[in-house]
Amino acid sequence: MGKEVPLYLEKGAAVIDVRSELEFKQGHPKGAINIPLDRLSSKKDKIMGMKKPIIFCCASGSRSGQAASIMKKQGLDCINGGGWTSVNSKMQNS
Repeated sequence: MGKEVPLYLEKGAAVIDVRSELEFKQGHPKGAINIPLDRLSSKKDKIMGMKKPIIFCCASGSRSGQAASIMKKQGLDCINGGGWTSVNSKMQNS
């Protein structure tokens, strides 16, 4: 999990943090979009309309794994980036 993050960043991927709004406000990867996991299906069209690969992140990788699984079934080029702090550090190193 997360090994593909640098490759996806090179492809111009967007980062979507699927934690709650409160968790997101306490810290998140720079430039990340907050779409809580429980709102993912209602935001599907917005995500698909971004026309770019997506890196999902959360606190530990569990919720982002669910998000990636759901959206891959919709045909989205996406990965589970894992915990947001890990994604954030990879973004700073790229």
